Amino acid sequence: MVLKLYHYPLSSPSRGAFMSIKAIDVPVEIIHIDLLKKEQLSESFTKINPQHCIPTIDDDGFVLWESKAIACYLAEKHERQDLYPMNLKQRALVNQRMYYDSSMLYPRIRAINYPILFQGVKEIKKPLKDDLNNQLSFLNQYLNESKWVAGDQMTLADIAIAASISTLAAIDWDFTEFPNINRWFKNCESIPGFAENKEGASVFGKAVKKYLEQ
Repeated sequence: MVLKLYHYPLSSPSRGAFMSIKAIDVPVEIIHIDLLKKEQLSESFTKINPQHCIPTIDDDGFVLWESKAIACYLAEKHERQDLYPMNLKQRALVNQRMYYDSSMLYPRIRAINYPILFQGVKEIKKPLKDDLNNQLSFLNQYLNESKWVAGDQMTLADIAIAASISTLAAIDWDFTEFPNINRWFKNCESIPGFAENKEGASVFGKAVKKYLEQ
């Protein structure tokens, strides 16, 4: 049975799961769930995932959600140690970078975009901007001595963070102070599925910028 991915291309976590699946090279059936139309609340989807969040996978009856859990599960299942190392310390570093995205970076991106899209906010407040740039400075430091965020080889951590940074790039965030991020993000173009990820981020970015201009 082909893996099913319930996916919304405008969602950064969903794009992260999509790129992970492409990088692991798993055949996949994409089922689009439009969050803006609240399709995630449909009876058919809540039967699959009562938490009704995207992304969600169905792997021959095994249902899983949360983008990084999906990525780690599939990398282990398909023995992609290049993307999710078996070495204890290397894997710990990959996990740390993914947790940084989940708990520090992505929430600050969402704190800026969500009020613009859904609460009528017309500007990015300076405290929110400064808070996000502070987190970007950490990412820039991670990249001081390595090509990728968790070493000299692309891993699941790069894929997750690339999805988040793609969202920022799409709203024309200023990365001038973060040359390492600029260099790394250029390298991310080699990630399988990155072009599709960029397209989804672009649509999201245009919506945010439209609300800011109104």
